[in-house]
Amino acid sequence: MDVRTEVFNFDAGGVKDYLPAGLTQLPTIFFLFSIIYFAFIGIWIYICYKNKRSVHRIHLLMAGLLLIKALNLICAAEDKHYVKVSGTPHGWDVLFYIFQFIRVVLLFTVIILIGTGWSFLKPFLQEKEKKVLMIVIPLQVLANVASIVIGETGPFIKDWVTWNQVFLLVDIVCCCAIIFPIVWSIRSLRENSKTDGKAARNLAKLTLFRQFYIVVIGYLYFTRIVVFALKTIAAYKYQWVSNAAEEIASLAFYMVMFYMFRPVEKNEYFVIDEEEEEAAEMALRDEEFEL
Repeated sequence: MDVRTEVFNFDAGGVKDYLPAGLTQLPTIFFLFSIIYFAFIGIWIYICYKNKRSVHRIHLLMAGLLLIKALNLICAAEDKHYVKVSGTPHGWDVLFYIFQFIRVVLLFTVIILIGTGWSFLKPFLQEKEKKVLMIVIPLQVLANVASIVIGETGPFIKDWVTWNQVFLLVDIVCCCAIIFPIVWSIRSLRENSKTDGKAARNLAKLTLFRQFYIVVIGYLYFTRIVVFALKTIAAYKYQWVSNAAEEIASLAFYMVMFYMFRPVEKNEYFVIDEEEEEAAEMALRDEEFEL
């Protein structure tokens, strides 16, 4: 005997809604953010074209990240839409998980590469930086497997709690790992400033990387702790708030990161004069750039 059970709500118009009451706004939220990211791609392409002499490989990788993020949000919107109207995702969940995996791996890769200064400060990666990538990427594969198991099942399956713990542990390890290249770059620039005679230029780079370090820490803190707190304390009908907050934080992080490392022929961080050079030499003697 086959038994089929349906659980749904009725909206204001009497139409069936298979999403929980607190998540029924998600299709609209994800779709709106996907439009924003597609517009973001257009702006980024324009900036790269306008400053094509200053475009490096990292900028192309950043463009790819924006595209994957936009496609991931489109798939998320379609996934939730079909679940909302029919109760099943009609295959959109598969595309969502594929693009989510690519997006997360690409995001961590871009942060690590920017943190090392790859392509715009130096053309290659050091061995220790390659090792960070070799650690983070396989861990992200494991984290995404855990995410799929958590998202597609529930507490009723064996080892569900274990998968949650695996996901949390791996995510924390990856978040810690991507910080190291930024710290290494800051220390390397500080050491070079004592020997290469380019105090102002190194001070500008130190300022840039320190700001990036703070931005990354803030992003990780908000998306891992604040968003989790919102999910925990939000009322049942407002579960969508944590998703919206996460997307807003992600968009803000992308905008700041892309602005800081945009291709410009005369980067404000690296245009210096003699007075700035002298002031920078004095500033570099201070310990404020130590982490």
